[in-house]
Amino acid sequence: MHDQNFKNLILDYPRQALAFFAAEEVEADLTQARITPVRQELLQERLGERFRELDVPLLLEWPDGRRAGLLFVIEEETQTSRFSIHRLAHYCLDLAELMDTERLVPVVIFLRPGQRPARLTLGGERRSYLDFHYLACDLYRLRAADHFDSDNLVVRLNLPNMAHAESERLAVYAAAQLGLVTLESDPNRQRKYVDFIDYYAHLSDEELARYTATYLTERGELMGFAQRLHQEGWNEGQREGQREGHRLGQQLGEALILRRQLTRRFGPLPDWAEQRLQDATPVELESWAERVLDAPTLEAVWPDSRP
Repeated sequence: MHDQNFKNLILDYPRQALAFFAAEEVEADLTQARITPVRQELLQERLGERFRELDVPLLLEWPDGRRAGLLFVIEEETQTSRFSIHRLAHYCLDLAELMDTERLVPVVIFLRPGQRPARLTLGGERRSYLDFHYLACDLYRLRAADHFDSDNLVVRLNLPNMAHAESERLAVYAAAQLGLVTLESDPNRQRKYVDFIDYYAHLSDEELARYTATYLTERGELMGFAQRLHQEGWNEGQREGQREGHRLGQQLGEALILRRQLTRRFGPLPDWAEQRLQDATPVELESWAERVLDAPTLEAVWPDSRP
């Protein structure tokens, strides 16, 4: 079940997955890269019994040809004690031969602590002949609270898998849910990954009741964290002299959140972009927030811009 959950996650959001799980090996901006899952039928036919269906090989290529293709092999380990570095090395060597490449990055996602080998070295008395290691993403070591505001959906969905105190369980769950509803606009995927969050958060009936009372409206809509973000915008609006009522406070909060996302992606904003945010309507803010995740440039967020 865990393997399938992560396979779906990586295939649905390959850019966000690579940016999170393999940040050491990928460029900061993946918007220009082409990411292709390696076909399972091909692997099964060529690798036979050695093929493991739940592995997720992704081929990362740049259309301008400035870098050769880079193959990522991502696997998830729920029980760390079951991890076999020999099996992983064997699979990577087979896959490298099949794909005729020496550019391959093995990535392993660990959900639980435990003893595991970090490196495999084969050799004799005089020298080593094989030196194999991998990128490890230890989700359980990451502090969930440090990622509550992440604009990477894969990060937000994995908040329940990160380290947090018992008293933070509902806050972590709410931050993951808020990330889903603000970073994913497709209702079908929202429903799909609500289940992902629920599966790993594993709230008790009593915790679900408290969550409903604290974070949901009577209509079942998410509040709590969203209201706090809007309130932050309203407070800052007050400090800046924006005192036109609660509606403006909410709109300003949304503009500030979008501004934060744009600045993280593209750096300090030029005057024309600041003006667009200042003049935006709620509908425009929502539309721009959807574009910012995939836009290759700042100008692409506003196709009709004439800076």
